[in-house]
Amino acid sequence: MNDSQIFLNIQKHIDLTAEERDWISAVLELRDIPKKERVLEQGQICRKLYFVESGSLRAYNSNKQGKESTIMFAVQDWWITDMYSFVNQKPALLSLETLEDSRLYSLDFLALEQLFTKIPKLERFFRILFQKAYVREQLRVLDAISRTTEDRYARFVAKYPQITSKVTQKQIASYLGVTPEFLSSVKK
Repeated sequence: MNDSQIFLNIQKHIDLTAEERDWISAVLELRDIPKKERVLEQGQICRKLYFVESGSLRAYNSNKQGKESTIMFAVQDWWITDMYSFVNQKPALLSLETLEDSRLYSLDFLALEQLFTKIPKLERFFRILFQKAYVREQLRVLDAISRTTEDRYARFVAKYPQITSKVTQKQIASYLGVTPEFLSSVKK
């Protein structure tokens, strides 16, 4: 497991000793999840942080009328969770669903807290990830209030080509905050 994709991902930001890798390996859970399965239901407490070894997921919110708004996607070598629920251990605002057969590593909330004590530099790794995620979301909000749908769609396709081939037009439309019909007219 020490040369698996998750450790290559961590290695981008911090170096781990063999002992530290062993500690992490001991608490990681690797699961194969079929397409269209929810690994988290909105309203549940999110107790896991997921790393995508293969496959893809989306995180979305469903309102009282059943309208889904896609908040984020995750593909191979990305991390995903409902950050609000995971950090605060409160009911999830999002559901997480596989878009295709996926292989996921999961890190339990309590195990991760223990790892932070044993491996302080792991906090640095996650701080870097969370900072990058915050910047990405800030730029997304700015795009939403200052760019046309055409621009936002073009930027999405250019920035995330690995996602556009895995998701439906309806899911892209919900991510962009428009109807599938409007997105279809934009694409023409």
